[in-house]
Amino acid sequence: MRAEIISIGTELLMGEIVDTNTPYLASQLSLLGIDLYFTSAVGDNADRLAGVFQRAWQRSDLILTTGGLGPTQDDITREAIAALLGEKLEVNPELKRRIEEFFARRGLEMPQSNIRQATLIPSAVAIPNPQGTAPGWWVEKEGRIIVAMPGPPGEMQFMWQNEVFPRLQKRTGAIILSRMLKTFGLSEAKVDELLSDLTSSSNPTLATYAKLDGIYLRIAAKAERPEQAREMIARREAEVRAILGDAVWGVDDETQEGVVGKLLTTKGLSLAVAESFTGGFLTNILASAPESQRYFKGGLIATTDEAKVSLGLDAGLVSGKASAEVAKAMAALARSKLGADIGIGIEGESAAEAATGMVPGTVYIAIDSEQIKIHQVQSYSGRLYQMRRRAAYYALFDLMKLLKSIS
Repeated sequence: MRAEIISIGTELLMGEIVDTNTPYLASQLSLLGIDLYFTSAVGDNADRLAGVFQRAWQRSDLILTTGGLGPTQDDITREAIAALLGEKLEVNPELKRRIEEFFARRGLEMPQSNIRQATLIPSAVAIPNPQGTAPGWWVEKEGRIIVAMPGPPGEMQFMWQNEVFPRLQKRTGAIILSRMLKTFGLSEAKVDELLSDLTSSSNPTLATYAKLDGIYLRIAAKAERPEQAREMIARREAEVRAILGDAVWGVDDETQEGVVGKLLTTKGLSLAVAESFTGGFLTNILASAPESQRYFKGGLIATTDEAKVSLGLDAGLVSGKASAEVAKAMAALARSKLGADIGIGIEGESAAEAATGMVPGTVYIAIDSEQIKIHQVQSYSGRLYQMRRRAAYYALFDLMKLLKSIS
């Protein structure tokens, strides 16, 4: 089945909102084993929307649309589909009653313009939308399917998960399950090289995604029953872990800060950080983790030599040049000042940003605890914000390995 996604709304083209619906639906289609061939965004213009629909009708079996189902004059998705299929819009009494009840429950008077949301064409079946007033459309004609959904992501995702996905899953005749493995410390090219014998498989599939906190690996398996798919995924996951070893740090929705938090809590340890180069990013992500107050004491942020000296570092040590010694001193400082079992220090140096926004730099990461003291050097080339975030994630990954080694 060849699919196409059309995002509708002039606000998308004006940059007033970011289209999150298309990537969401794209990821969902892959779970169904449906091939996505085209995506497009079009404004609230009847002629242009008609052209987009005509091209989609000629080349795709499944057309998913988001947006343009509201009550205002510029919400023209229903009219465009009706014109495409040569069918007439008519008010559906049951849909009208539901919309009237929606407003009545909230003690509001229903504007007459909302009646437009109660219209259907003969080929369309309404899709319930308990999150809003705009029902979706499920249209089937000439072997093709059009699914029109609301633009607000909350309404669209609820409709997709509860109504559209189950219907399409019955059409594909298979269950597709997936599991995300998360790695760190290896480049995307290296991961691809190490897993080359596995990535050629068509079922289960193995795909890589580069993220700031590492390389993600999605394993997806297609089977007739869920237990079969889960078994296929488990076998492939075991093979991946055997190859990548400790580089795999988490799965699915797990985050580095969450994994570190669980390890600290389990071992009854606390953490404090002192940052220069990362400017508080590590402190922020640690403090934002669930129940972080149980293990995270806080962070010290000093971006100048004067600030570092005022916090307690030796003036002779901070001589204007970043070094591993400064990072180690900052880790010890954070640990002692905030009364933590473990301290992390991050220091770095970078050249002034070039016109391209790319900067080379060296980052020093140190971890201080009673059991062990370690430090490492990382060299980066990239945009400054990427370097800072990558350095923070390197620090978390190093801490993760340290915690796993502590009995």
